[in-house]
Amino acid sequence: MADFSSSVSPSDSLLARLIQPDLTRHVESLSDDQFTQLLQQLTKEFQHYLRAIALINNDALETLLEQVLEAITLKVGQVLQAERTTIFLVDVEKAQLWSKVAQGDCFQANSEGDRTIEIRLPLNEGIAGYVATTGKSLNISDAYQHPLFNPSIDRQTGYRTRNILCMPIFDTQDQVVAIAQLLNKRGTQPFDPQDEAHFRNFAHSIGVILESCNSFYMAARNQRGATALLNATTLLAQSLDLEKTLQAVMDEARKLMRADRSTLFLLDRDRHELWSKVPTADRKQLLEIRIPMNRGIVGFVASTGQVVNVENAYEDPRFDPTTDRQTGYKTRTILSMPVFNSAGKLIGVTQLINKYQGSFTRSDEEFMQAFNTQAGIALENAQLFERVLLEKQYQKDILQSLSDAVISTDLQGNVVTINDAALGLLGCSTGDASGQADLWREQLLRRPVWEVIPIDNLQLRLQDSLQCGARHYVPEQSLEVGLLELPEHSPLDPTVSPALSLSPRLTHALVVSDRHTPDQYLLWNDPATPLTPAAAGLGVVPAIRPIEHSVNLTVNPLTNPDGKVLGGLVVLEDISQEKRMKATMYRYMTPGVAERVMALGDDALMVGERKDVTILFSDIRGYTSLTEKMEAADVVTLLNDYFETMVEAVFTYEGTLDKFIGDALMAVFGAPLPLPNHPWMAVQSALDMRRRLKEFNEHRRLANQPIIRIGIGISSGEVVSGNIGSQKRMDYTVIGDGVDISARLEGVTKEYGCDIILSEYTYKLCRDQVWVRELDRIRVKGKTIPINIYELIGDRTQPLPPETAAFLNHYAAGRTAYNHLRFYEALQHFERAQDIKPGDRAVQVHLERAREFLLTPPADNWDGVHTMTTK
Repeated sequence: MADFSSSVSPSDSLLARLIQPDLTRHVESLSDDQFTQLLQQLTKEFQHYLRAIALINNDALETLLEQVLEAITLKVGQVLQAERTTIFLVDVEKAQLWSKVAQGDCFQANSEGDRTIEIRLPLNEGIAGYVATTGKSLNISDAYQHPLFNPSIDRQTGYRTRNILCMPIFDTQDQVVAIAQLLNKRGTQPFDPQDEAHFRNFAHSIGVILESCNSFYMAARNQRGATALLNATTLLAQSLDLEKTLQAVMDEARKLMRADRSTLFLLDRDRHELWSKVPTADRKQLLEIRIPMNRGIVGFVASTGQVVNVENAYEDPRFDPTTDRQTGYKTRTILSMPVFNSAGKLIGVTQLINKYQGSFTRSDEEFMQAFNTQAGIALENAQLFERVLLEKQYQKDILQSLSDAVISTDLQGNVVTINDAALGLLGCSTGDASGQADLWREQLLRRPVWEVIPIDNLQLRLQDSLQCGARHYVPEQSLEVGLLELPEHSPLDPTVSPALSLSPRLTHALVVSDRHTPDQYLLWNDPATPLTPAAAGLGVVPAIRPIEHSVNLTVNPLTNPDGKVLGGLVVLEDISQEKRMKATMYRYMTPGVAERVMALGDDALMVGERKDVTILFSDIRGYTSLTEKMEAADVVTLLNDYFETMVEAVFTYEGTLDKFIGDALMAVFGAPLPLPNHPWMAVQSALDMRRRLKEFNEHRRLANQPIIRIGIGISSGEVVSGNIGSQKRMDYTVIGDGVDISARLEGVTKEYGCDIILSEYTYKLCRDQVWVRELDRIRVKGKTIPINIYELIGDRTQPLPPETAAFLNHYAAGRTAYNHLRFYEALQHFERAQDIKPGDRAVQVHLERAREFLLTPPADNWDGVHTMTTK
């Protein structure tokens, strides 16, 4: 039996010797004393292991190891009387020698307060590189005479190197793990063989210590990695908040890798960009950055799926310093790696920046690969969850945007969702600031829908739909409910109305009249909760506001893709007078304008008012000749298609369609609701009509149909607006000079051969926004006051072509000469304008007039006004 009392070496520990298949047999043969001695030795050895484990788990291990190396370096230099001593460790992976030196106070510490820096040298260069690669010592008495010495370092530092002793340090496997470099032995003599022998006396111990330190460091690193990965996995399992969770995960990665910053870039395939939020240099705020997929290191990783490990960012041609310039940050080292989902599709890129000491290693890449695998799973799950939430919100928005009342139920018929239109149908406010709508929704959810919506046979129809998948449509059903106003300081007795006591902030209660007892009301159609004045503690008859609607009822099942019924859907289409009126108004104005008019009250359109508005008249040119050979059905189709697009041009710019007059339409801008910029809105509508007509005619040309030409007249002024007509039929319209003038100007377009004419009243109000030509000064038929009229060329956002500008200049010069009785000069300008634009009708009109006035001059009091004799 072996003597367990004998000492054991670290490489042949007692525990290792005991781990044998026949351990039980050996222990069985021990005497009591020997067994006691064995237990004592095992206890001591396990205590060593426990101390080692505690050291590995100690967050200060790396600092401790650095202090040990620093102390050894100091003592070696002291023993061998060197002015400067450095121990360089061998980094086989990067083929470098490295060492840590303390920084002075002038250097700024990193975010963890570290004031040390790493210096790194190539493994195959210089004196230190030679010793590290060959394992041979170098004792150099005159540094400047040795071929491996680099004097440029002395020139940079101002230090004078005289002699050097550089010796290898081996581990237990006889591999060089470090080299010790000593400079300038104190005194006048260089290092000698005795110094070399003296160093070798403790070099072996230093090698064992460094090897142990490295083993401890790697064990601690692995332990930290496992802990950080466990923390990351736990974080990912706790939340689906994408940004918050992944930021926490990346913080774990940053701490593990001893990096200054960590970022996760998400891939936006629609925009071909990577985006993230990074802190500014002062870390006070987050800045969203977006990087094209073909730019920078993260763009390279996203495009190729490769790992990029960069030691000096600004020396890498793939690095884009744009983000540094935006954030004021300085990037040095980078580890950038792809993130894939479960299908192997790239969905993001992680990036670690500025390792505190040195650069990122292969071990860092392996740990980050594990992190990225977890991040990919989390990102995929979070994106899926986000899509579900977006889809849910999308469905919710659709539900709320519907004008019909929509209520969904579960399989028991209880309300699951109820949209704002349904609340409005019941008289529950959906737009008040007090939040009554949300309170109403809370009260109505989870109640049987037939209690909320008292419509005959609704329960039977819904149950039939839920059980058999039947679909029901019942037109013109009567919905009668009431709102009970609750006293502000006298809430209903909770024993009488427990439902209301759950939400005392409600100002009204939804009730229906008891068919059997007229002086009683039922709370939510609940027979168990009769509500009388005395029972309610009101002391007076409750103030009930009756609400009556005529609705079309639809009841349908809600099913999954397999056809299994999951719930019910109740749709109520309000066909009451209010909705009929609104639908009618939609024919003449945009829904937004109609809603605002309706909000003014029932009498908003009945009262006559004087308003400043702009009137637009539009008419089809040659309508009679165009349609006389067409079939009646084709004429109707033509007008419907034409008016469809023209009315859209009116509604787009908040105009109100006043009326159709055969092939003409009249639109008002500024009534019934005020419109501050009504002249400009009318002008834009006319320009939109011009554009739409061009597209309309293009389709007709392709169908070998004759094209349509129109004329538009626009004028601004005061009108009287209101509902005008008889008791049996009334229409909202406007009357006044502005209406008459715009109607006349629409006809004047034929005289001057143009499509859009503005009166001076409209032109003055938007002159800085349009290109025009002053056509003439005329007196329209039926009016005595002359007005200037203008052809609308376009809006000033588009510059005039040079040819058009020259034409307008000649025309304007001709008009000036014409108005000052210089008819010969006017002829010259009009002829030049005609050369630029042959066939222009307005130019021809003025040429004819000027020639006539040359032969027969006008009277001395002539004012240049042309009087129109036709409409």
